[in-house]
Amino acid sequence: MNRPRLDTPRLRRKPTGRRGWDLTALLNAADPRAGMPERHLWLVRLVEWLRHPGRLREELGGDAAEPTVETTLLPLRRLRHLLNVLDRNPGPRADVVGMLRAFRSEIDLATLLADFGFAQRVAVFSEFGDRMRSRFLPATPATTDLAQLFGLLFSDPRDTEWLAAIDDATLTRLTTLFAEARPAAEPPLGWRAPFFDALLILASQVGAAGATGAVRQRMSPELLVDKPFRQLLRAAERLCEAAEGGDEAALLREAQYLRALLDACRRAADSVSQHLEEHGVSVDLVFQVDQLRARTVRVDALLACALAPAGSREREMVHLVAGLARVASERRSIRALFARQYSMLARKVAERSAETGEHYITRTRGEWWAMLRKALGGGAVLAGTTFMKFLVLALGLSAFWAGFGAGLNYAASFVLIYLLHWTVATKQPAMTAPAMAAKLDDVGNDAAVEDFVDEVAHLIRSQAAGIVGNLAMVAPVVLGVQWLATQAFGAPLVGVQDAGHVLHSLTALGPTPFYAAFTGVLLFASSLFGGWAENWFVLHQLDSAIRWNPRILARLGAPRAERWSRWWRANISGLVANISLGLMLGIVPVLAAFFALPLDVRHVTLSTGQIAAALGALGMQALREPAFWWCVAAIPLTGALNLGVSFFLAFKVAMRSRGIRVADRSRIYAALRRRLRTRFISFLLPPRAAAPAGEARGPT
Repeated sequence: MNRPRLDTPRLRRKPTGRRGWDLTALLNAADPRAGMPERHLWLVRLVEWLRHPGRLREELGGDAAEPTVETTLLPLRRLRHLLNVLDRNPGPRADVVGMLRAFRSEIDLATLLADFGFAQRVAVFSEFGDRMRSRFLPATPATTDLAQLFGLLFSDPRDTEWLAAIDDATLTRLTTLFAEARPAAEPPLGWRAPFFDALLILASQVGAAGATGAVRQRMSPELLVDKPFRQLLRAAERLCEAAEGGDEAALLREAQYLRALLDACRRAADSVSQHLEEHGVSVDLVFQVDQLRARTVRVDALLACALAPAGSREREMVHLVAGLARVASERRSIRALFARQYSMLARKVAERSAETGEHYITRTRGEWWAMLRKALGGGAVLAGTTFMKFLVLALGLSAFWAGFGAGLNYAASFVLIYLLHWTVATKQPAMTAPAMAAKLDDVGNDAAVEDFVDEVAHLIRSQAAGIVGNLAMVAPVVLGVQWLATQAFGAPLVGVQDAGHVLHSLTALGPTPFYAAFTGVLLFASSLFGGWAENWFVLHQLDSAIRWNPRILARLGAPRAERWSRWWRANISGLVANISLGLMLGIVPVLAAFFALPLDVRHVTLSTGQIAAALGALGMQALREPAFWWCVAAIPLTGALNLGVSFFLAFKVAMRSRGIRVADRSRIYAALRRRLRTRFISFLLPPRAAAPAGEARGPT
């Protein structure tokens, strides 16, 4: 017998190169006797037709009385049109009902409800691999796994909008259509069976996640007294038994108890983040806790659908499907995966940098002079670093080993400066920016804005002292060593050929500004390495291991082990930051050259030392060379870019990690301009005696 066909006029296909699908062709292709892949592909094409832009007024035909295109979402309008067509054509309606009935009979709905949107393995990079595969590898409709098919059906991020916008009248008509497609043989619980199956699966997963050692040990003990995770699966089983027995009163009672357990589990999961704030952040642990919370939210949504009265059940179903469509969109996003997990790590790294950065901010005249003395010491060490760099280059090593040797030279110098409690000015901004961002937590009043302006003044004064101290020491020391070598050996340590190369490469007319900005990026990166290393050190309790490990105690003794534990805890961040910066300054240019990338580094203090060495080699005649003065002109530009870029990046990360949105930026800018007009000298020199209100604070 021939199947009845729909005799509505066909629509013209849009000349977009994509295959056009009109409603007439779709309804004529609906065949309940087709194979499973064909039927599932038909459903995918139907949802594509709902979304696909076209000539809607021509398509609607007799439904012109529908609301205007401008005020209604296109997929919702087309859904109404589809229902109107099916109401007027019993033959195609029977085919569509048959397709839906076959779909409901063979599909595994519980898999969608319990597993869709959750990671198969509770590790960030495992989930990253799964998302990459789902994003770039094609999926097949030849499956009974609705979780896999759902991604094909709702592949547009805007699906959530039109699903949530379905009105009550349209929802009633859809419910009627699906009721006609009810399978002949249903389980005892009917349509609710997959919901209760999914509840059991999710309850067991939440209970297992809460019982893992990494999560359980970081939860607040007082929240685990009643053992909510252990009770969760038993409560879900009692709920299902009440549903199978038809006892509505027991069902509602067990549902209320299950919801109370879910709340207790969420509170316990929230306490994990408090522990991480105090004892270090693990990205995989944050991801695992997020998955646990998401599963408890899914259980709540399933309960709302399974227990809703007949009048509101359909609306709860729509909310559930819209939420699943949102999850489908989020699971295609790589950025969304890392945004939550790494935001907490970024905050903790920024906070640890802020603690270090407080030591680089001077607020009194005594602290300012102390910073200047520390910078003089750092400049003296970097003068030696300058000569060591020329020695490494003179060895004639291959490119990589020359870069590695230069990196070791820089790293050793920075570590020595750090251990002597001196300072390098360019390392200050990446550390001080997070400390300043902490002042932006509350800028809702004038006092808070003035506090922030005070911090800006403190910071600029500190940077000025650091730069002046570094440069004021490195240049004279290098010139003095060059003169002494000439007097003692008849030739300077850095020869004329090397001096010519310095004047050619460090000139402001070349790529020096770009290289100086890139060096600012490396300065910022070193602060991240330092913060990450300290977080890793705390997370793995290495300070406690050094203090109490039996082998270490036997080797060092208890007093020395305790001192080592405190020392490493206090200095791990600074050591890693300085070592990483030195190695990056030496090795990154070599690696960039290997890949033919035009990248090099320009550090203001080291560049000043090299220019001073060139002056010592060429003598007074260099002062008559324009090339020398172009190199001198590059010094302030290099310093400004080193400091500005590293500070900007660190400040931006610190603000984002705190979720700060400064709504009163204009008030802050106005306060800064006012301070520049009225007290410009406060940005360069500390107050002589008692500071004005808001400026006489000591280090926090």
